[in-house]
Amino acid sequence: MASPPNILVLCTGNSCRSQLLHGYLQQLLSERAAVYSAGVETHGLNPRAVQVMAEDGVDIAHHTSNHVEEYAAVPFAYVLTVCDHAQEVCPVFPSSAQKLHHNFPDPAKATGSAEEVLGQFRAVRDQVKAYAQDFARQYFPA
Repeated sequence: MASPPNILVLCTGNSCRSQLLHGYLQQLLSERAAVYSAGVETHGLNPRAVQVMAEDGVDIAHHTSNHVEEYAAVPFAYVLTVCDHAQEVCPVFPSSAQKLHHNFPDPAKATGSAEEVLGQFRAVRDQVKAYAQDFARQYFPA
């Protein structure tokens, strides 16, 4: 039996947006794909990203912030960039990888009260969730 396809979610710091999408894709695709996330830099896992995902029943507390070079030898079927910066500086992957891009706002740059900042994280989480569901439907029909 062939191993499931590998998906890489790539962002600038692998702390928020890529972690959100990683969590949702892992939940949606489970055994049908192996999901990785990485950054062109590593900024650590954002605690607010962990919090808003937990609110939606997805545990990403065990995730780590990884540098894209750690996965240089992994044959990816899909490379999903979730911010313009990552798309611009995305390293070259073997041509077999299908590259998809969607620029999500960076909730780590949100300002305001603690509740307003959390609101931004929730809004981005919801956008990422919808994107993950669309991706799963389109590329991994049940």
